[in-house]
Amino acid sequence: MKRNFLMGAAALASLATLSACGGGAGSDANAPAAEATEAAAPVETPAATETPATAAAAGATLEYASFTTDAAAGEKVFAACRTCHVFDEGVNRVGPSLHKVVGRKSGSVPGFSYSDANKNSGITWTPQVLFEYLKDPKAYVPGTKMAFPGVKDDQKRADLVAYLEAQSK
Repeated sequence: MKRNFLMGAAALASLATLSACGGGAGSDANAPAAEATEAAAPVETPAATETPATAAAAGATLEYASFTTDAAAGEKVFAACRTCHVFDEGVNRVGPSLHKVVGRKSGSVPGFSYSDANKNSGITWTPQVLFEYLKDPKAYVPGTKMAFPGVKDDQKRADLVAYLEAQSK
């Protein structure tokens, strides 16, 4: 009996160590143990004010407007975009000109060969749409030719959108 108790205590200590390191979250190997721990000791957590980071963790759609943005920082993020895009009107590269992109309909730059997915998307490039799109363009517009993997960091993406807005005035 003492042996069973010690084995159970060791198992609980291992679970506590794993949960402190984040090993239980999203790990299939630890999922049953986490469920058992939750069932054994339910804990109520106080409601917290939702920030962009907690909204992302919860899988909620982030609102671009909830970020404090820095267009100068966004210009640095845009450096990765310069390979394919410029802001000069009528100048297309691998990607279309981003001249006055904010407020423009997708697929509408004359002389650029868009994918059917982009031409037929019906998207208007608002700051919120750009914020969502630039996280993962291929997921947002399946079939797009844009090979860019996206800007995963929410704050950097918000700064990038602020820069695009500043350039669109």
